[in-house]
Amino acid sequence: MGASLSNLSEVANGSTIGPGLGDIPESCVACVFLYLTPPEICNLARLNRAFRGAASSDAVWESKLPSNYQDLLDLLPPERYQNLSKKDIYALLSRPVPFDGGNKVEVWLDRITGRICMSISAKAMAITGIDDRRYWNWIPTEESRFNVVAYLQQIWWFEVDGMVKFPFPADIYTLTFRLHLGRFYKRLGRRTCSFEHTHGWGVKPVRFEMSTSDGQQATHEFCLDEHGFIDVSGHRKRGCWIEYKVGEFLVDKSGSATEIRFSMKQIDCTHSKGGLCVDSVFIVPSILKDRKK
Repeated sequence: MGASLSNLSEVANGSTIGPGLGDIPESCVACVFLYLTPPEICNLARLNRAFRGAASSDAVWESKLPSNYQDLLDLLPPERYQNLSKKDIYALLSRPVPFDGGNKVEVWLDRITGRICMSISAKAMAITGIDDRRYWNWIPTEESRFNVVAYLQQIWWFEVDGMVKFPFPADIYTLTFRLHLGRFYKRLGRRTCSFEHTHGWGVKPVRFEMSTSDGQQATHEFCLDEHGFIDVSGHRKRGCWIEYKVGEFLVDKSGSATEIRFSMKQIDCTHSKGGLCVDSVFIVPSILKDRKK
């Protein structure tokens, strides 16, 4: 097999006489590309002219785009995508696209699978006491895709609610909250964490909830600061970003918009809690979460 491939490469370079990779019709190459991932297609495009032509085929890249990719394009000014090839549209949508006309919700395509992902900033959520600086502050940071996180100093009634409505393609999705115990900052170029305000998260669990417009529901409870707890990655809960899974939901039909409501709360007023950073909520196809693990 190795010798055969070597011979084909030599033929493609013109060093021998006979059929080779350069003789494969572009249409046949395009048919093969339908079964490959975008990174694989881009790598093979460097082989020769036929592969390069097939790698630019609209038919190939149309198959990689989600069924509702036009909904994502509608979020952009028309001049951003008019006259673009399907390959360029795929590249464009693989970068974050603002969903709300601002910088509070972003959607994008996973570069490998073409599946739709979403991130919702804490700025887009209803947070109890967020306007009172005795309780909450907004901290600018490069550790968030939105460049800002909400930091809780101390509060008795902790509640965060959010909602999004979007025409997700048919798939199974996982919703998670991205949280961080402790306040982080840089000192002399090194990342440092302060846990001065971190307290109350090991007394009672935080309740995470999710529901969809078609009646699906999920609930989970987590103690955010259980003493000595080690997460699945082998890291302690304090001082690192952790995604807490709220649940999964199924979209069985593409085309119609699905409304998702989500929340996390700890409203036992017998004790205060503080020292928590709230970054965002992620809605990602479950298969991508499994691949990451």
